[in-house]
Amino acid sequence: MTIKLISWNVNGIRAVSKKEEFWNWFDNTDADIINFQEVRAEESKIPKKLVDIEGYENYFNEAEKKGYSGVGTYTKIKPVNVTKGLGIEELDKEGRVLRIEYPEFTLFNIYFPNSGQNAKRLPYKIEFCDALLDIMCDIRDNGENVIVTGDYNIAHNPIDVYSPENCEGKSGYLVEERAWLDKVEEAGFIDTFRLFDNSDSNYTWWSYRTRARLRNAGWRLDYFYVNKELQDKVKSATILSDVYGSDHCPVSLELDL
Repeated sequence: MTIKLISWNVNGIRAVSKKEEFWNWFDNTDADIINFQEVRAEESKIPKKLVDIEGYENYFNEAEKKGYSGVGTYTKIKPVNVTKGLGIEELDKEGRVLRIEYPEFTLFNIYFPNSGQNAKRLPYKIEFCDALLDIMCDIRDNGENVIVTGDYNIAHNPIDVYSPENCEGKSGYLVEERAWLDKVEEAGFIDTFRLFDNSDSNYTWWSYRTRARLRNAGWRLDYFYVNKELQDKVKSATILSDVYGSDHCPVSLELDL
């Protein structure tokens, strides 16, 4: 059985739902599980057209602050269990996590915190990330498979940004953030895209302000990480850079289970 997963920071689900290019993609996707980040809407305010979708169940986690953060997952495969958040009160107020358990794996759909201007939120972000990694390891050590997808708000290596020398010291490319992804890989988790493509100029986010997408002056911020025990089941991992509607593009993962 092949399962296809998609992840996409839509930069506001109400805004993207008004765009023709979004529906051109959504109405034609063959994904079994679709994960959105930066939903930025209360569940009750999500357009009806994006709630009642034949063949999909949907789950959302919203922030306490209205119009901020938030994630949503659409799934054709019925989950065993769905949990909102990491289970840590001080880290769960911003609606950043859906934990969705299936018989073959546990999926995390996450909108990772941004470190903010002058790295003001870096301590919070690292606390969030470290707590997540502990949970990932616990699940894996229990003999289960783990998939963590979303907008990580981290470009891991120089190959993941268009101009590394100009990105030094910027949020999303801070030494501490990149070191955390090193820890993830040292702990036995794999960046699935790099299993198939080690070339540069593969990005998933481009600034609207500088019309960066026209120049492909981007950052790779969106990932599917899996535990290494699942690696042999990974059929493909791609960046859908031809899909528009947000300042991010979707990324995909296919598994043969």
